[in-house]
Amino acid sequence: MTGPRTVSFPAGEATLHGYLFVPEGSGPFPAVAWNHGSERSPGSFDRLGAFYASAGYAFFCPHRRGHGLSPGPYAFGTTARRPRSAVIEAVIALHEAQLEDTLAALTWLGRQPFVEAGRLAMSGVSFGGIQTVLAAEAGAGARAFVPFAPAAIAWEGNPELQERLVQAVRAAAAPMFLVQAENDYSLGPSKVLGRELERKGEPNRVRVYPPYGDSTDSGHGAFACEGTDVWGADVCRFLEEVLT
Repeated sequence: MTGPRTVSFPAGEATLHGYLFVPEGSGPFPAVAWNHGSERSPGSFDRLGAFYASAGYAFFCPHRRGHGLSPGPYAFGTTARRPRSAVIEAVIALHEAQLEDTLAALTWLGRQPFVEAGRLAMSGVSFGGIQTVLAAEAGAGARAFVPFAPAAIAWEGNPELQERLVQAVRAAAAPMFLVQAENDYSLGPSKVLGRELERKGEPNRVRVYPPYGDSTDSGHGAFACEGTDVWGADVCRFLEEVLT
């Protein structure tokens, strides 16, 4: 495996950055683009990179604008004193705006000579799980989508975002595997979005795994970023089924 190495990619008029892992060998390889959460400094996700590279996938973690390596203002935490309706509107607008970066990253990844462009997948957790669902709706070019805990933290207090995600799942053409741990902040995503995926039929699927760690935070972010020994085999089977 080579990486992580820092790379740059265009997103509109901006130049953004991220971390790339590539398996040993000449390729081309199938690839997974990973959407980080709302944290200001996402890092390189070495454990995920090593996991996917060992399974034969290139792994790319782009940093959306205002996060980590990428320039721009950090947009979170600026809505605390606004009325609820304005906060909801701002949150959904932020997702739509950052989706431009998410789609630009996937386009860049698919154009790399070591990547098999017809075998792209996208995954992500929390805010990045939402980005993954919205990218599936947008017909982003990936053939498989694996969202972890999309909107689980905000689920109970944001019915507008719930409806936006239901709409996206219904409109998505590519298969989706929605993943959560039982001790996540809310299992609403698996219950509500999972019903939509079950209506669509195989190979769409949803799975709630046993509790991971000893806190809701562990069941949310750590499960997605560190729990490859729990969900890794299932996700790889899903990707192999859909991307082959």
